[in-house]
Amino acid sequence: MARIAGVNIPTNKRVVIALQYIHGIGAKFAQEIVEKNSIDAARRVNELSDAEVLQIRETIDRDYMVEGDLRRETAMNIKRLMDLGCYRGLRHRRGLPVRGQRTHTNARTRKGPAKPIAGKKK
Repeated sequence: MARIAGVNIPTNKRVVIALQYIHGIGAKFAQEIVEKNSIDAARRVNELSDAEVLQIRETIDRDYMVEGDLRRETAMNIKRLMDLGCYRGLRHRRGLPVRGQRTHTNARTRKGPAKPIAGKKK
């Protein structure tokens, strides 16, 4: 089992798909990494040599922000918005939708399970 950026990537999948198990690498970046290291997209992770895995690991470390660093940066960006007290920060703080969605109905993912209110029936 290959370990890249602190993640055990599945060995029986194609390299492009397996790289997407790393937080911060999607389809586009996975394809880019494979092309940079001139690895055939149809190859599986268990077919890669140790040198190729090392080459992929170095490429990711050098060119991409992934896993812990990316999560930390995202958390810091949200914290910055909350400290500023701007509208988006207040929405994050209250646990409400941030990007302008309606909240009269829906928004249950952000608001959590519905809390029944006594005497609300009409």
